[in-house]
Amino acid sequence: MTTTGKAIPKRRWAIGVLLGIGILINYFDRINISVAGPQLTEAFKLSPAELGVLFSAFFWPYALLQVPAGMLLDRYGVTRIGRWGAFLWGLASAITAVASGFGGVFVARAMLGVAEAPAFPVGSKATGYWFPRKERALATAIFDAAAKFSNVIGVPLVAFVVVKLGWRWGFGVTAILSFAYFLAFYFMYRDPSQDAKLSQAERDYIVQGGATPEGQTQVGVVNMLGYLLTKAKVWGLTIGFAAYGYSFYLFLTWLPGYLVKTMHMDILKSAEFAAIPWAVATVADLVVGGWLIDHLISRGNNETRVRKTVLVVGMLFGLAVFGATQTVDPVWSIMWISIALGGLAAAAPVGWSLPSLIAPRGGVGTVGGIMNFINNLMGIVAPIVTGVIVGATNSFTNAFAVAGVVLVVGIVSFVFVMGPIEAIPDRD
Repeated sequence: MTTTGKAIPKRRWAIGVLLGIGILINYFDRINISVAGPQLTEAFKLSPAELGVLFSAFFWPYALLQVPAGMLLDRYGVTRIGRWGAFLWGLASAITAVASGFGGVFVARAMLGVAEAPAFPVGSKATGYWFPRKERALATAIFDAAAKFSNVIGVPLVAFVVVKLGWRWGFGVTAILSFAYFLAFYFMYRDPSQDAKLSQAERDYIVQGGATPEGQTQVGVVNMLGYLLTKAKVWGLTIGFAAYGYSFYLFLTWLPGYLVKTMHMDILKSAEFAAIPWAVATVADLVVGGWLIDHLISRGNNETRVRKTVLVVGMLFGLAVFGATQTVDPVWSIMWISIALGGLAAAAPVGWSLPSLIAPRGGVGTVGGIMNFINNLMGIVAPIVTGVIVGATNSFTNAFAVAGVVLVVGIVSFVFVMGPIEAIPDRD
């Protein structure tokens, strides 16, 4: 409500939903290869280790370009980088659909990694601009939950297309959706100061509520990077979030294959089962990582305590992955994985809200880029390590155990290295 008692318009939430739809489609582009994995294995005679390398192809350039993408985002802004990114990832998806052979698919997936590198930093920075601090958790949860929800509707959708039309159409359909999103972003997104549809009342509400100030850093993006790399707070966030990323990317790439190999399901059946933990993760992301945090902070609870409690407790729930190593019953296995993913999903929006909460002026994109760079190295490491372990042992038991150990390292980093959730001072 405004000071005059009038309801505040909701333009910011339309922007939040737009960002969420972008990440949803973004993840359709990523999960299609895991669903098509069994067909790709048969078509190209791949070993588990080779399939793991193919799963990782997206993440090599995606991870390496996170810091440059964040720096470009801080230099050129959300509108311009967001538009180019959306167009290029649609183009890369289309090229993947017509690629041939292991090498062709690998190169096409690497191109997709280049195109999608700015996606999450764009969402994080835009959310900082558009939402006051007390709404930041739910706003962040919208686009982060989309990554989980993509597996609920995307895995069955892509599985249906792959089974009925073949793996190439699995990539073709996501290319069409990507181009549609590019058009939506092009015509709808502007930063708050440039958005003609944003009322003055809502603009005042956003700014007075602690939104991230628009504008570039005065110290230059290279100097900003050097400054941030000296801060323990940035490294605590980065290492902790990377630990989350290891488990997330393990499940993102290998869950359908785990159900096919260990639980002896066909592709469609594995897609149905795989959707269950991702549905749990979506709800946990929005309700716990989003609404609950904003609710507790709005009631006067200490912001650092609330966010870090959800962050750490969520990571602890992620250790339920150990339970999946102790059963061959698909129902129990999915239950343990659902608990683990639900906990990780509750923690994830906290992690993604932190760049806009701790970065100095003009540094949100760079902090997000640093964090997501190391996080997405796990997108390279987790599929390959899992593939090597499964190939050597013919079992996922040790692969899941490794994920649990990595989570413990992340919890220690969040608790003892990151410190309070407060802004790093601007560099003089």
